[in-house]
Amino acid sequence: QVQLAESGGGLVQPGGSLRLSCTVSGVTLDDYAIGWFRQAPGKEREGVSCKSTIDDSTYYVDSVKGRFTLSSDNAKNSVYLQMNSLKPEDPAVYYCAAGHVDAVVDVTTGCPYENEFWGQGTQVTVSS
Repeated sequence: QVQLAESGGGLVQPGGSLRLSCTVSGVTLDDYAIGWFRQAPGKEREGVSCKSTIDDSTYYVDSVKGRFTLSSDNAKNSVYLQMNSLKPEDPAVYYCAAGHVDAVVDVTTGCPYENEFWGQGTQVTVSS
């Protein structure tokens, strides 16, 4: 059974930092690429960051470039999203999702166009 479990969300002041973790079980990071998405109330879900499956690049949505960093630890089968300089527009439920590395690629991001597995999400709140 494939499971993705997010953790690390919470309440932080503007300018603060959080580190989200996505722990994956049932599949390995060798076979599946993990991306981070977020959805704020009343807004569509957007892709935040993912590691390209076609080259060594990492995609970041423009609004988080220079502030968020994607990393992974294959030994722990986990992917992380370090979020620094959090802004009032960052609050959302953050989800990690897994797409097979051989899946059709979204040319915008270089990451799987469809993700087979999703976590339950973790809430990020930015407020003073």
